[in-house]
Amino acid sequence: MTFPAAALPLLMGGPLLLAGLLVVVRQALLERILLLAVPLVSLASGILLLLQHRSEPVLAHQVGGYVPGVAIPFVSDTLAALMITVTATAALACVSFLTATGEDRYRFVPPLILMMLGGVNGAFLTGDLFNFFVMVEVMVLPSYALIAVTGTWRRLGIGRTFVVVNLLTSGLLVLGVGLVYGTTGTVNIAELAGAAADRPMVAVATAVVLLAMAIKAAVVPVHGWLPQTYPATSAGIMALFSALHTKVALYAIYRVYSTVFEGAAPWALVLTLLVALSIVVGAYSTFGEHIMRRALAWQMVAGVGHILVGVVLFTEVALAAGLFYMLHHIVTMASLLLLSGAIEQTYGSGRYERLSGLMHRDGWVAIWYAFVLLSLVGIPPSAGFFGKLGLITSSASAGTWEGWLMLTLVLVAAVASLIAMQRLWAGVFWGPPMETYRPDSPRTGRGRSVPLPDDVRVTRTLMAPGAVLAALQLAMFLGAGLLLPLVRRAAEGLVDTAPYVEAVLG
Repeated sequence: MTFPAAALPLLMGGPLLLAGLLVVVRQALLERILLLAVPLVSLASGILLLLQHRSEPVLAHQVGGYVPGVAIPFVSDTLAALMITVTATAALACVSFLTATGEDRYRFVPPLILMMLGGVNGAFLTGDLFNFFVMVEVMVLPSYALIAVTGTWRRLGIGRTFVVVNLLTSGLLVLGVGLVYGTTGTVNIAELAGAAADRPMVAVATAVVLLAMAIKAAVVPVHGWLPQTYPATSAGIMALFSALHTKVALYAIYRVYSTVFEGAAPWALVLTLLVALSIVVGAYSTFGEHIMRRALAWQMVAGVGHILVGVVLFTEVALAAGLFYMLHHIVTMASLLLLSGAIEQTYGSGRYERLSGLMHRDGWVAIWYAFVLLSLVGIPPSAGFFGKLGLITSSASAGTWEGWLMLTLVLVAAVASLIAMQRLWAGVFWGPPMETYRPDSPRTGRGRSVPLPDDVRVTRTLMAPGAVLAALQLAMFLGAGLLLPLVRRAAEGLVDTAPYVEAVLG
């Protein structure tokens, strides 16, 4: 069975059409079915594309049948297929959690999520910079509403910050795309291959595009919006944003940087310093937090730095290591956030000082949480071990000062993350049994602190989405022999862009 090239736009258009349908037809069962079915279909399509790319490295379709360079191209290669597969898996777990908490019953949540998923798939598949900008807007637009989905005043305020940052960033992105068009006469990514290698104006224009992506990815020092806004949403929405939003930006940085520069950019030193700062600031800022999801938000910032090590070193091995780390980070963070959300939903708080002794009360939650924390730090048996090992070995093999700097910082950050996560573990899972909790209140959301009954536990339904992703971590560790060749093939496509260019332009 093969995936026809003409069907690539459907991965973007299908969710958008279904989102429009759910706005018109409000039927609870239909909404829930489509909410689960769309990421499931994306997951199946991603796997099918991965199988097809073993014999056909790049699959391209020109929308409308216009000539290459005029038509909007949709392109799939191993990297795009990997991203669709892993983000769809994480999205499936996140929407399952939202159905377990009942958040999917809020008005317009299902169509908003489907619209976002359509934008994400479109961003991974588009072969055109302007179309990428459009897809990013399609992805971000529903997020403005989702971030304040419960309607509390605090979330509305946070949503305002999110809107302002993303609107400014979108303005910068479209300005960069315009500058690229002005300096090259095209925004087709295949036609831009190598364009900035010896043309300083194109390099500057591309830098503006990448700066916008760096803000959306939360690279230090333009990261402050992420730890401020993401934890203020619900856990399910934060996990969804973590798996999709920043990862689309990181995917774009990998794709645009490798294709347009085909090597190190003239301002690679600046990129090296920003990536180094992201690793250190993200890892050490975790120490200052007392709330589970805020601590994890800083680990997201550190993760962005780790992922971009591949771009800094720009060797095939380093690119593969960075891409593997990104796939592991998508699954790891989504799992931690969903398990944290299950605890919050049950006991009414994610603050360390309000939680205690959950290791004895919710043994399975503690086991899964500990296992994913090992992955975040890079301790086997977890996919994070191979992620950190790949970054360390590729940094050492680079033989440059940038490589030794990245190697040192990855090790230092691992130690910092280990200590910070031990603090979270000790505050939440160790200690004496909890005596009080804050149950749901139909009037205020969370009621006052009351004695904790013995029968209050994290339910299997709430735990399952995070636990499944935690188990996937183990599968990625045990099945690394199958996953690593795919990541290496994706990295090869970034280093050698000729097959991509040939498939798009003919």
